[in-house]
Amino acid sequence: MPTAYTILFLLLILVAAATWIIPAGSYDYADGVPIAGTYHAVEQNPQGPGDVLRAAFSGFYDAVDVCVFILMVGGFLGVVMKTGAVDAGVADIIRRLGGREKWLIPILMVLFGLGGTTYGMWEETMAFYPLLIPVFLAAGYDAVVGISVILLGAGAGVIASTVNPFATGIAAGFAGVSLGDGILLRLLELVAFEAAAIWFVMAYAAKVKRDPARSVVGVGAGKIQVAVDGQVDFTPRRKLIMVLFTATFLLMVYAVIPFDEMGLPLPVLGWWFPELSALFLAAGVIIGLIGRMGEEELAETYVAGCADLLGVAFIIGISRGITVLMRDGAITDTILHWGEGALSGTGPVAFTLLVFLLYLPLTILIPSSSGLATLSIPVVAPLGKFAGVGGDLVVTAFQSASGLVNILTPTAAVVMGALALGHVSYDRWLKYVWKLMAVFFLLALAFLAAGTALG
Repeated sequence: MPTAYTILFLLLILVAAATWIIPAGSYDYADGVPIAGTYHAVEQNPQGPGDVLRAAFSGFYDAVDVCVFILMVGGFLGVVMKTGAVDAGVADIIRRLGGREKWLIPILMVLFGLGGTTYGMWEETMAFYPLLIPVFLAAGYDAVVGISVILLGAGAGVIASTVNPFATGIAAGFAGVSLGDGILLRLLELVAFEAAAIWFVMAYAAKVKRDPARSVVGVGAGKIQVAVDGQVDFTPRRKLIMVLFTATFLLMVYAVIPFDEMGLPLPVLGWWFPELSALFLAAGVIIGLIGRMGEEELAETYVAGCADLLGVAFIIGISRGITVLMRDGAITDTILHWGEGALSGTGPVAFTLLVFLLYLPLTILIPSSSGLATLSIPVVAPLGKFAGVGGDLVVTAFQSASGLVNILTPTAAVVMGALALGHVSYDRWLKYVWKLMAVFFLLALAFLAAGTALG
């Protein structure tokens, strides 16, 4: 199987080739929002080899805030690992669990699911993979289990985003409905999707625990390893470092939650990637000083930690280049216009299911849920009125498809970045997760059909 870099460059070439075949077109826009029924042809702008190479770098510039955040997390983790606190802490956790490690799976997946459904926790999960993969490796599972707990836990929550202001909220605004419209259906989806994901991961983890040969990658596969033989003492200094380590992640989660948009009376920090990058830089320096590192050692350790995640940052940038190519080739609006034509003149249930199916390929091409909502909902939602379908169902269909595809597609930076951190190849991930994705697909169809019929 080719590396993630090769897969993404092949996708860039395919998208560039599509700009030579798909007619260029555009909608009229008002304040950056497309106006339904205004699609028109524009001059063709096919993308050549030079554009493909430039798109990879343009994508990196587009995603520079996320990429820098990833590097700062890498430096932070490099410093923490150098102190020995993680090795000692993980060994202590495994000893305390005493064979009950499997209960970490549902507990953590529910927590990540809550993050996914409430504020769209997705890019932020990148910080947790280097932390949790070693825990599951040390417990006798494989890297896939560690990845699944985070990716599938948060992913199931994102599919059934209830009050996620960054995707569902934006989509609801463009559809002319409130965030609370359709929330009951999405809550039922949340329970069903999260339960299915937990059952799937626990069943796989138990299988690997019983027979390591049944792992799709091999137990302990990957370069992320920890010492659990008790040789690293969990000293008071290392305990303090782990307290600060945990507090850093908790502060990150709190700082990005828009409590005001959720109607909760809690102080809103409103941080995003620049502030979060500064948080991990400051925390890394403080922990290095507590670990009695000298100035030179601290600087070199932090930079080395950044270098460890440089490949992940490149993957995120290259994947963003696909959207850049589509935009420069003026084919994004054409593809959306084709979808607009396919949706016209259908009945309520058929319309809702077709909206869901339309968003599956659209999400592959435009992985950003907020960007996809801004681009497409103003076009799709008005069509729903003619089909007798409320804006809340359009929003739910959009969110269900977007969340489902982003667990699987190689254009999703989080997927490729997580696999790179766990040293799991993309084909192994597909082999492992396709059955759960089939279950998710059928569940989404069933919920949307029932919601439309009962509505």
